[in-house]
Amino acid sequence: MALPSALRQPGTRRALLNLVAFELGWMACVLGGSWIAVPVAAVILTLHLGWQARPGEWRWLAGFAALGLIVDGGLTLAGGFDFGDQPLMFGVLPLWIWLLWPLFATLLHHSLAWLWQRPWLAVLGGAISGPASYFAGARLADVALAPWLLPAQALVWGLLCLWLCRQLGEGSKRTWRAFPLRGQ
Repeated sequence: MALPSALRQPGTRRALLNLVAFELGWMACVLGGSWIAVPVAAVILTLHLGWQARPGEWRWLAGFAALGLIVDGGLTLAGGFDFGDQPLMFGVLPLWIWLLWPLFATLLHHSLAWLWQRPWLAVLGGAISGPASYFAGARLADVALAPWLLPAQALVWGLLCLWLCRQLGEGSKRTWRAFPLRGQ
């Protein structure tokens, strides 16, 4: 059986490999905890930076690592997460949940690059898939979530994806509006 023509394209294969690597990292973090997450994430991030990343892309990974500490750390301090007896990095987050942020950043310029041209879809996708990922991860990792956390995550991820549209989509050329006015 022959591969569909789209899968024969090197860019498509690289984007799929990028997505598979993220999903493997997500599963390692959520199911394996910090002891499994650290080596798996280190391998994925190292391979990404060496093989697929664009020049300077490491800044996005580092920025999302910092953003993850701020966002998820803040939500933890507000009582949004209860990690039970899991060891916490800086007394705030388990290492495994923090590593999901730079892993997500590996998708920005590759598997998700097409999304930043479509702000409404990006906002809707972020507002749905962000909380869905947290919900699934919490169920698998035995993490308790406050009742208000998933709506808060919908807002955070929707706004984050809108910002990404401004930074990585046509908006980065400053000629585009996230929500164009009628007639413009």
